[in-house]
Amino acid sequence: MLWIKSEPTMDSNLNKAIESAKQRSAIPIVSRVLRDGTIIETVYQPAEAATRFVVWKGDNWSFEKLFAVNDRRRLIPYSPDNNLIKNDVVLFPSEPEEYGSQAELIREIESFIKRFVDVGPLYQKIASYYVLLSWIYDAFNELPYLRLRGDPGCGKTRFLLTVGSLCYKPIFASGASTVSPLFRIIDTFRGTLIIDEGDFRMSDERAEIVKILNNGNAKGFPVLRSEVTPKKEFNPTAYTVFGPKLVATRGPFEDRALESRCLTEEMGQYRMRDDIPINLPSDYKDQALRLRNKLLLFRFRNLHLVKTSEALVDRSIAPRLNQIFVPLLSIIDDEDARAQMRVLARRYNQEMIIDRAMDHEARVLEIIRDLMGSEEAKLSMKEITLRFAERHQEEYERKITPKWIGNLIRRKLNLRTHKSNGVFVIPPEEQAKLAYLYEKYGISKVAAPQTAASAINPQGGDIGDTGDVERLFDS
Repeated sequence: MLWIKSEPTMDSNLNKAIESAKQRSAIPIVSRVLRDGTIIETVYQPAEAATRFVVWKGDNWSFEKLFAVNDRRRLIPYSPDNNLIKNDVVLFPSEPEEYGSQAELIREIESFIKRFVDVGPLYQKIASYYVLLSWIYDAFNELPYLRLRGDPGCGKTRFLLTVGSLCYKPIFASGASTVSPLFRIIDTFRGTLIIDEGDFRMSDERAEIVKILNNGNAKGFPVLRSEVTPKKEFNPTAYTVFGPKLVATRGPFEDRALESRCLTEEMGQYRMRDDIPINLPSDYKDQALRLRNKLLLFRFRNLHLVKTSEALVDRSIAPRLNQIFVPLLSIIDDEDARAQMRVLARRYNQEMIIDRAMDHEARVLEIIRDLMGSEEAKLSMKEITLRFAERHQEEYERKITPKWIGNLIRRKLNLRTHKSNGVFVIPPEEQAKLAYLYEKYGISKVAAPQTAASAINPQGGDIGDTGDVERLFDS
Protein backbone atom coordinates (compact mmCIF):
# COMPACT_ATOMS: atom_id res chain seq x y z
CA MET A 1 0.00 0.00 0.00
CA LEU A 2 1.31 3.41 -0.95
CA TRP A 3 1.07 6.09 1.70
CA ILE A 4 1.03 9.69 0.57
CA LYS A 5 1.92 12.37 3.10
CA SER A 6 -0.36 15.40 2.70
CA GLU A 7 1.14 18.86 3.07
CA PRO A 8 -0.69 21.45 5.19
CA THR A 9 -2.65 23.92 3.12
CA MET A 10 -1.96 27.63 3.11
CA ASP A 11 -5.25 28.23 4.91
CA SER A 12 -4.39 25.89 7.78
CA ASN A 13 -0.97 27.51 8.18
CA LEU A 14 -2.60 30.92 8.25
CA ASN A 15 -5.11 29.81 10.88
CA LYS A 16 -2.31 28.46 13.06
CA ALA A 17 -0.39 31.70 12.73
CA ILE A 18 -3.48 33.72 13.67
CA GLU A 19 -4.17 31.50 16.68
CA SER A 20 -0.56 31.77 17.76
CA ALA A 21 -0.69 35.56 17.51
CA LYS A 22 -3.88 35.60 19.57
CA GLN A 23 -2.24 33.51 22.26
CA ARG A 24 0.74 35.83 22.37
CA SER A 25 -1.52 38.89 22.74
CA ALA A 26 -3.48 37.38 25.66
CA ILE A 27 -2.46 39.07 28.92
CA PRO A 28 -3.44 37.37 32.21
CA ILE A 29 -4.68 39.86 34.82
CA VAL A 30 -6.51 39.74 38.14
CA SER A 31 -8.37 43.05 37.92
CA ARG A 32 -8.25 46.28 35.98
CA VAL A 33 -9.94 49.70 36.02
CA LEU A 34 -10.03 51.18 32.52
CA ARG A 35 -9.99 54.86 31.62
CA ASP A 36 -13.63 54.82 30.55
CA GLY A 37 -14.65 53.63 34.04
CA THR A 38 -15.04 49.96 33.15
CA ILE A 39 -14.11 47.70 36.07
CA ILE A 40 -12.86 44.18 35.43
CA GLU A 41 -12.66 41.70 38.32
CA THR A 42 -11.75 38.03 38.48
CA VAL A 43 -14.22 35.66 40.10
CA TYR A 44 -13.66 32.03 41.03
CA GLN A 45 -16.52 29.54 40.98
CA PRO A 46 -15.58 26.56 43.17
CA ALA A 47 -18.31 24.21 41.90
CA GLU A 48 -16.95 24.46 38.37
CA ALA A 49 -13.33 25.10 39.41
CA ALA A 50 -13.34 27.94 36.88
CA THR A 51 -12.20 31.55 36.78
CA ARG A 52 -13.78 34.24 34.64
CA PHE A 53 -14.21 38.00 34.51
CA VAL A 54 -17.08 40.07 35.81
CA VAL A 55 -17.14 43.28 33.78
CA TRP A 56 -18.94 46.35 35.17
CA LYS A 57 -19.80 49.04 32.66
CA GLY A 58 -22.34 51.76 33.27
CA ASP A 59 -24.68 50.26 35.84
CA ASN A 60 -24.60 46.69 34.58
CA TRP A 61 -22.33 43.68 34.93
CA SER A 62 -21.73 40.59 32.84
CA PHE A 63 -19.62 37.43 32.91
CA GLU A 64 -16.85 37.31 30.31
CA LYS A 65 -14.24 34.64 29.51
CA LEU A 66 -11.92 37.34 28.18
CA PHE A 67 -11.92 41.08 27.57
CA ALA A 68 -10.70 42.57 24.29
CA VAL A 69 -9.02 45.90 24.89
CA ASN A 70 -8.42 46.33 21.15
CA ASP A 71 -7.71 44.17 18.09
CA ARG A 72 -4.23 43.33 19.32
CA ARG A 73 -4.67 42.98 23.12
CA ARG A 74 -6.89 40.62 25.06
CA LEU A 75 -7.14 40.31 28.82
CA ILE A 76 -7.74 36.86 30.32
CA PRO A 77 -8.23 35.78 33.97
CA TYR A 78 -5.63 33.79 35.83
CA SER A 79 -6.04 30.04 35.48
CA PRO A 80 -8.02 28.24 38.23
CA ASP A 81 -5.05 25.85 38.38
CA ASN A 82 -2.84 28.64 39.69
CA ASN A 83 -1.46 27.38 43.02
CA LEU A 84 -2.39 30.57 44.87
CA ILE A 85 -6.02 30.25 43.77
CA LYS A 86 -6.26 26.49 44.08
CA ASN A 87 -4.85 26.48 47.62
CA ASP A 88 -6.93 29.45 48.88
CA VAL A 89 -3.89 31.66 49.40
CA VAL A 90 -5.87 34.34 47.53
CA LEU A 91 -9.67 34.42 47.78
CA PHE A 92 -12.15 35.78 45.23
CA PRO A 93 -15.91 36.27 45.07
CA SER A 94 -17.92 34.01 42.76
CA GLU A 95 -20.43 36.57 41.42
CA PRO A 96 -21.92 39.96 42.33
CA GLU A 97 -24.81 39.75 44.77
CA GLU A 98 -27.29 42.41 45.93
CA TYR A 99 -26.62 43.83 49.41
CA GLY A 100 -29.28 46.52 49.87
CA SER A 101 -27.96 49.61 51.67
CA GLN A 102 -24.53 50.27 53.17
CA ALA A 103 -26.08 50.10 56.65
CA GLU A 104 -27.46 46.61 55.93
CA LEU A 105 -24.10 45.47 54.57
CA ILE A 106 -22.24 46.81 57.62
CA ARG A 107 -24.67 45.01 59.94
CA GLU A 108 -24.01 41.72 58.13
CA ILE A 109 -20.25 42.20 58.31
CA GLU A 110 -20.39 43.12 62.01
CA SER A 111 -22.57 40.10 62.74
CA PHE A 112 -20.12 37.80 60.93
CA ILE A 113 -17.13 39.23 62.82
CA LYS A 114 -18.91 39.12 66.18
CA ARG A 115 -19.88 35.47 65.69
CA PHE A 116 -16.28 34.28 65.32
CA VAL A 117 -14.05 36.93 66.95
CA ASP A 118 -13.95 38.52 70.39
CA VAL A 119 -12.87 42.16 70.09
CA GLY A 120 -14.21 45.37 71.61
CA PRO A 121 -17.38 46.91 70.09
CA LEU A 122 -15.50 49.93 68.71
CA TYR A 123 -12.79 47.84 67.04
CA GLN A 124 -15.47 45.54 65.67
CA LYS A 125 -17.01 48.56 63.97
CA ILE A 126 -13.59 49.75 62.77
CA ALA A 127 -12.88 46.30 61.29
CA SER A 128 -16.27 46.28 59.53
CA TYR A 129 -15.66 49.63 57.87
CA TYR A 130 -12.09 48.60 57.08
CA VAL A 131 -13.50 45.67 55.10
CA LEU A 132 -15.51 48.18 53.03
CA LEU A 133 -12.44 50.38 52.65
CA SER A 134 -10.38 47.46 51.34
CA TRP A 135 -12.81 46.97 48.42
CA ILE A 136 -12.40 50.54 47.20
CA TYR A 137 -8.91 51.27 48.55
CA ASP A 138 -7.56 52.25 45.13
CA ALA A 139 -9.71 55.38 45.26
CA PHE A 140 -7.41 56.76 48.00
CA ASN A 141 -3.78 57.83 48.21
CA GLU A 142 -3.11 56.78 51.83
CA LEU A 143 -4.40 53.91 53.94
CA PRO A 144 -4.28 52.76 57.56
CA TYR A 145 -3.47 49.19 58.60
CA LEU A 146 -5.44 46.99 60.98
CA ARG A 147 -3.12 45.52 63.58
CA LEU A 148 -3.67 43.01 66.40
CA ARG A 149 -1.18 42.90 69.25
CA GLY A 150 -0.91 40.29 71.96
CA ASP A 151 0.57 37.03 73.19
CA PRO A 152 0.02 33.66 71.47
CA GLY A 153 -3.42 32.17 72.02
CA CYS A 154 -5.26 35.47 72.41
CA GLY A 155 -7.22 35.28 69.14
CA LYS A 156 -5.03 37.17 66.67
CA THR A 157 -5.02 34.41 64.05
CA ARG A 158 -8.81 33.96 64.31
CA PHE A 159 -9.24 37.69 63.66
CA LEU A 160 -6.94 37.54 60.61
CA LEU A 161 -8.87 34.57 59.18
CA THR A 162 -12.32 36.01 59.87
CA VAL A 163 -11.87 39.64 58.86
CA GLY A 164 -9.33 38.75 56.17
CA SER A 165 -11.76 36.40 54.42
CA LEU A 166 -14.07 39.38 53.79
CA CYS A 167 -11.46 41.81 52.49
CA TYR A 168 -10.73 42.59 48.85
CA LYS A 169 -8.64 39.81 47.27
CA PRO A 170 -7.16 38.69 50.61
CA ILE A 171 -3.61 37.34 50.38
CA PHE A 172 -2.96 34.97 53.29
CA ALA A 173 0.81 35.23 53.41
CA SER A 174 1.56 34.03 56.94
CA GLY A 175 2.52 30.59 55.72
CA ALA A 176 5.13 31.87 53.27
CA SER A 177 8.50 30.24 53.88
CA THR A 178 10.35 33.38 52.78
CA VAL A 179 9.42 36.99 52.20
CA SER A 180 10.68 37.24 48.62
CA PRO A 181 7.43 35.98 46.95
CA LEU A 182 5.36 38.61 48.75
CA PHE A 183 6.58 41.50 46.59
CA ARG A 184 5.50 39.68 43.43
CA ILE A 185 2.20 38.41 44.87
CA ILE A 186 1.15 41.86 46.13
CA ASP A 187 2.18 43.51 42.85
CA THR A 188 0.25 40.94 40.79
CA PHE A 189 -2.95 40.59 42.81
CA ARG A 190 -3.15 44.12 44.31
CA GLY A 191 -5.26 42.86 47.22
CA THR A 192 -5.24 42.87 51.03
CA LEU A 193 -2.10 41.47 52.63
CA ILE A 194 -2.84 39.40 55.73
CA ILE A 195 0.24 38.46 57.67
CA ASP A 196 1.27 37.24 61.09
CA GLU A 197 4.48 39.24 61.56
CA GLY A 198 5.54 36.84 64.31
CA ASP A 199 5.99 34.11 61.73
CA PHE A 200 9.01 35.94 60.32
CA ARG A 201 11.67 35.57 62.95
CA MET A 202 14.90 36.09 61.01
CA SER A 203 16.26 39.62 61.13
CA ASP A 204 16.59 39.98 57.36
CA GLU A 205 13.00 38.79 56.84
CA ARG A 206 11.76 41.26 59.45
CA ALA A 207 13.58 44.01 57.55
CA GLU A 208 11.84 42.99 54.30
CA ILE A 209 8.43 42.94 56.01
CA VAL A 210 9.04 46.42 57.39
CA LYS A 211 9.86 47.63 53.85
CA ILE A 212 6.50 46.35 52.64
CA LEU A 213 4.65 47.94 55.57
CA ASN A 214 6.51 51.26 55.41
CA ASN A 215 6.07 51.65 51.64
CA GLY A 216 2.63 50.09 51.37
CA ASN A 217 0.33 52.64 52.99
CA ALA A 218 0.76 55.37 50.34
CA LYS A 219 0.67 55.39 46.55
CA GLY A 220 3.85 56.07 44.64
CA PHE A 221 6.35 54.24 46.86
CA PRO A 222 7.14 50.89 45.21
CA VAL A 223 9.81 48.56 46.54
CA LEU A 224 12.82 48.06 44.26
CA ARG A 225 14.20 44.54 43.90
CA SER A 226 17.27 43.37 42.00
CA GLU A 227 16.35 41.20 39.02
CA VAL A 228 18.51 39.58 36.34
CA THR A 229 17.25 38.93 32.81
CA PRO A 230 17.86 35.59 31.04
CA LYS A 231 20.74 37.34 29.30
CA LYS A 232 22.30 38.10 32.73
CA GLU A 233 21.50 41.79 32.42
CA PHE A 234 20.92 43.66 35.69
CA ASN A 235 17.38 45.07 35.64
CA PRO A 236 15.98 46.47 38.94
CA THR A 237 12.21 46.03 39.13
CA ALA A 238 9.69 48.20 40.98
CA TYR A 239 6.98 46.24 42.80
CA THR A 240 3.84 48.03 43.93
CA VAL A 241 3.06 47.17 47.56
CA PHE A 242 0.34 49.79 48.17
CA GLY A 243 -2.82 48.31 49.61
CA PRO A 244 -4.77 47.44 52.78
CA LYS A 245 -3.05 45.16 55.30
CA LEU A 246 -3.99 43.15 58.37
CA VAL A 247 -1.04 42.44 60.65
CA ALA A 248 -0.68 40.53 63.91
CA THR A 249 2.32 41.10 66.21
CA ARG A 250 3.32 40.18 69.73
CA GLY A 251 4.69 43.61 70.61
CA PRO A 252 4.92 47.16 69.26
CA PHE A 253 6.93 48.03 66.18
CA GLU A 254 10.34 49.51 66.86
CA ASP A 255 9.68 52.05 64.10
CA ARG A 256 7.40 54.71 65.59
CA ALA A 257 6.39 55.93 62.12
CA LEU A 258 5.14 52.44 61.25
CA GLU A 259 3.34 52.21 64.59
CA SER A 260 1.45 55.41 63.77
CA ARG A 261 0.07 53.86 60.57
CA CYS A 262 -1.81 51.18 62.50
CA LEU A 263 -5.26 51.02 64.07
CA THR A 264 -4.37 48.67 66.90
CA GLU A 265 -6.38 46.36 69.14
CA GLU A 266 -4.77 44.85 72.23
CA MET A 267 -5.86 41.22 72.35
CA GLY A 268 -6.16 38.98 75.40
CA GLN A 269 -7.16 41.76 77.81
CA TYR A 270 -10.32 39.95 78.89
CA ARG A 271 -11.62 36.40 79.04
CA MET A 272 -13.01 35.22 75.69
CA ARG A 273 -16.79 35.21 75.32
CA ASP A 274 -18.40 31.81 75.87
CA ASP A 275 -20.31 31.96 72.57
CA ILE A 276 -17.14 32.17 70.44
CA PRO A 277 -16.65 28.78 68.69
CA ILE A 278 -13.32 27.12 69.41
CA ASN A 279 -13.21 25.74 65.85
CA LEU A 280 -14.58 27.46 62.77
CA PRO A 281 -17.80 25.75 61.60
CA SER A 282 -18.24 24.07 58.21
CA ASP A 283 -20.45 26.89 56.86
CA TYR A 284 -17.87 29.57 57.67
CA LYS A 285 -16.38 29.65 54.15
CA ASP A 286 -19.80 29.78 52.49
CA GLN A 287 -20.84 32.75 54.63
CA ALA A 288 -17.61 34.56 53.84
CA LEU A 289 -18.06 33.89 50.11
CA ARG A 290 -21.59 35.34 50.13
CA LEU A 291 -20.34 38.48 51.84
CA ARG A 292 -17.47 38.80 49.32
CA ASN A 293 -20.08 38.57 46.56
CA LYS A 294 -22.04 41.45 48.09
CA LEU A 295 -18.86 43.44 48.61
CA LEU A 296 -17.97 42.97 44.93
CA LEU A 297 -21.18 44.76 43.97
CA PHE A 298 -20.37 47.41 46.59
CA ARG A 299 -17.04 47.98 44.82
CA PHE A 300 -18.71 48.31 41.43
CA ARG A 301 -21.22 50.87 42.69
CA ASN A 302 -18.91 52.96 44.88
CA LEU A 303 -15.37 52.92 43.46
CA HIS A 304 -15.94 55.97 41.25
CA LEU A 305 -18.17 57.80 43.74
CA VAL A 306 -16.10 57.93 46.92
CA LYS A 307 -13.98 61.05 47.47
CA THR A 308 -11.96 62.49 50.32
CA SER A 309 -13.15 65.80 51.69
CA GLU A 310 -11.16 68.57 53.37
CA ALA A 311 -14.07 68.92 55.78
CA LEU A 312 -13.12 65.54 57.30
CA VAL A 313 -9.64 66.75 58.31
CA ASP A 314 -9.22 67.44 62.02
CA ARG A 315 -6.58 70.18 62.40
CA SER A 316 -6.24 69.47 66.12
CA ILE A 317 -4.52 66.12 65.50
CA ALA A 318 -1.28 65.13 63.79
CA PRO A 319 -1.20 65.10 59.95
CA ARG A 320 -0.26 61.39 59.94
CA LEU A 321 -3.41 60.54 61.88
CA ASN A 322 -5.52 62.54 59.44
CA GLN A 323 -3.96 60.51 56.63
CA ILE A 324 -5.09 57.22 58.13
CA PHE A 325 -8.50 58.31 59.47
CA VAL A 326 -9.81 60.42 56.56
CA PRO A 327 -10.13 57.42 54.17
CA LEU A 328 -12.20 55.57 56.80
CA LEU A 329 -14.33 58.64 57.50
CA SER A 330 -14.88 59.09 53.75
CA ILE A 331 -16.76 55.81 53.38
CA ILE A 332 -18.89 56.09 56.54
CA ASP A 333 -22.39 57.47 56.00
CA ASP A 334 -23.45 56.97 59.65
CA GLU A 335 -22.87 60.18 61.65
CA ASP A 336 -22.69 58.33 64.97
CA ALA A 337 -19.98 56.03 63.59
CA ARG A 338 -18.11 59.05 62.23
CA ALA A 339 -18.23 60.73 65.63
CA GLN A 340 -16.80 57.60 67.26
CA MET A 341 -13.96 57.53 64.74
CA ARG A 342 -13.16 61.19 65.41
CA VAL A 343 -13.01 60.55 69.16
CA LEU A 344 -10.70 57.60 68.51
CA ALA A 345 -8.45 59.76 66.31
CA ARG A 346 -8.09 62.33 69.09
CA ARG A 347 -7.31 59.58 71.59
CA TYR A 348 -4.57 58.26 69.29
CA ASN A 349 -3.21 61.79 69.03
CA GLN A 350 -3.07 62.14 72.82
CA GLU A 351 -1.32 58.78 73.13
CA MET A 352 1.30 59.92 70.62
CA ILE A 353 1.90 63.07 72.66
CA ILE A 354 2.26 61.01 75.84
CA ASP A 355 4.76 58.70 74.13
CA ARG A 356 6.81 61.70 72.99
CA ALA A 357 6.67 63.17 76.51
CA MET A 358 8.79 60.25 77.70
CA ASP A 359 11.53 60.88 75.12
CA HIS A 360 14.91 62.49 75.85
CA GLU A 361 13.90 65.37 73.60
CA ALA A 362 10.90 66.22 75.79
CA ARG A 363 13.15 66.48 78.83
CA VAL A 364 15.54 68.75 76.94
CA LEU A 365 12.58 70.96 75.94
CA GLU A 366 11.55 71.26 79.56
CA ILE A 367 15.03 72.51 80.43
CA ILE A 368 14.92 75.03 77.56
CA ARG A 369 11.49 76.23 78.70
CA ASP A 370 12.70 76.71 82.28
CA LEU A 371 15.84 78.54 81.16
CA MET A 372 13.78 80.91 78.99
CA GLY A 373 11.78 81.83 82.09
CA SER A 374 14.96 82.75 83.97
CA GLU A 375 16.42 86.18 83.22
CA GLU A 376 20.03 85.31 84.09
CA ALA A 377 20.20 81.97 82.27
CA LYS A 378 21.29 81.55 78.63
CA LEU A 379 20.28 78.93 76.06
CA SER A 380 23.82 77.57 75.74
CA MET A 381 24.64 73.89 75.34
CA LYS A 382 26.72 74.11 78.50
CA GLU A 383 23.90 75.56 80.59
CA ILE A 384 21.27 73.17 79.17
CA THR A 385 23.57 70.19 79.82
CA LEU A 386 24.26 71.32 83.40
CA ARG A 387 20.56 71.71 84.22
CA PHE A 388 19.71 68.40 82.49
CA ALA A 389 22.38 66.55 84.52
CA GLU A 390 21.19 68.10 87.79
CA ARG A 391 17.66 66.95 87.13
CA HIS A 392 18.07 63.57 85.37
CA GLN A 393 21.60 62.21 85.84
CA GLU A 394 20.44 59.46 88.22
CA GLU A 395 18.05 58.14 85.56
CA TYR A 396 20.81 57.59 82.98
CA GLU A 397 23.67 55.12 83.00
CA ARG A 398 25.59 57.14 80.42
CA LYS A 399 27.38 60.40 81.10
CA ILE A 400 25.41 63.46 80.05
CA THR A 401 27.64 65.63 77.86
CA PRO A 402 27.16 68.85 75.85
CA LYS A 403 27.86 66.84 72.69
CA TRP A 404 24.98 64.43 73.37
CA ILE A 405 22.61 67.24 74.36
CA GLY A 406 23.63 69.24 71.28
CA ASN A 407 22.93 66.23 69.07
CA LEU A 408 19.40 65.90 70.51
CA ILE A 409 18.76 69.60 69.97
CA ARG A 410 20.06 69.71 66.39
CA ARG A 411 19.02 66.32 65.00
CA LYS A 412 15.91 65.42 66.99
CA LEU A 413 14.39 68.81 67.73
CA ASN A 414 15.78 70.37 64.52
CA LEU A 415 16.87 73.54 66.32
CA ARG A 416 19.88 75.26 64.77
CA THR A 417 22.77 76.31 67.03
CA HIS A 418 25.69 78.66 66.45
CA LYS A 419 28.82 79.68 68.29
CA SER A 420 28.72 82.88 70.35
CA ASN A 421 31.63 84.02 72.54
CA GLY A 422 33.18 80.58 72.33
CA VAL A 423 30.06 78.56 73.29
CA PHE A 424 27.24 77.00 71.26
CA VAL A 425 23.83 78.60 71.88
CA ILE A 426 20.30 78.44 70.47
CA PRO A 427 19.87 81.80 68.67
CA PRO A 428 16.76 83.94 69.30
CA GLU A 429 15.38 83.34 65.78
CA GLU A 430 15.15 79.59 66.48
CA GLN A 431 13.05 80.16 69.57
CA ALA A 432 9.99 80.82 67.39
CA LYS A 433 9.86 77.03 66.76
CA LEU A 434 9.51 76.24 70.44
CA ALA A 435 5.75 76.86 70.72
CA TYR A 436 5.09 74.12 68.16
CA LEU A 437 7.60 71.77 69.83
CA TYR A 438 5.97 72.28 73.23
CA GLU A 439 2.61 71.33 71.72
CA LYS A 440 4.06 68.35 69.85
CA TYR A 441 5.67 66.89 72.96
CA GLY A 442 2.83 67.75 75.32
CA ILE A 443 4.79 70.27 77.38
CA SER A 444 3.26 73.30 79.05
CA LYS A 445 4.65 76.61 77.79
CA VAL A 446 4.95 77.87 81.37
CA ALA A 447 6.90 75.98 84.03
CA ALA A 448 5.08 75.03 87.20
CA PRO A 449 6.41 76.44 90.50
CA GLN A 450 9.39 74.43 91.75
CA THR A 451 8.52 72.54 94.92
CA ALA A 452 9.99 69.62 96.78
CA ALA A 453 7.39 67.36 95.21
CA SER A 454 8.18 68.61 91.71
CA ALA A 455 11.97 68.75 91.95
CA ILE A 456 12.37 65.97 89.39
CA ASN A 457 9.84 67.30 86.89
CA PRO A 458 8.73 70.97 86.91
CA GLN A 459 5.30 69.88 85.59
CA GLY A 460 4.71 67.74 88.65
CA GLY A 461 5.47 64.02 88.83
CA ASP A 462 7.76 61.92 86.69
CA ILE A 463 7.28 62.22 82.95
CA GLY A 464 4.62 59.85 81.71
CA ASP A 465 3.19 59.01 85.16
CA THR A 466 -0.51 58.32 85.68
CA GLY A 467 -1.25 61.86 86.79
CA ASP A 468 0.20 63.32 83.58
CA VAL A 469 -1.78 60.88 81.47
CA GLU A 470 -5.05 61.70 83.21
CA ARG A 471 -4.43 65.45 83.01
CA LEU A 472 -3.66 65.19 79.30
CA PHE A 473 -6.83 63.21 78.57
CA ASP A 474 -8.93 65.56 80.68
CA SER A 475 -7.66 68.49 78.64
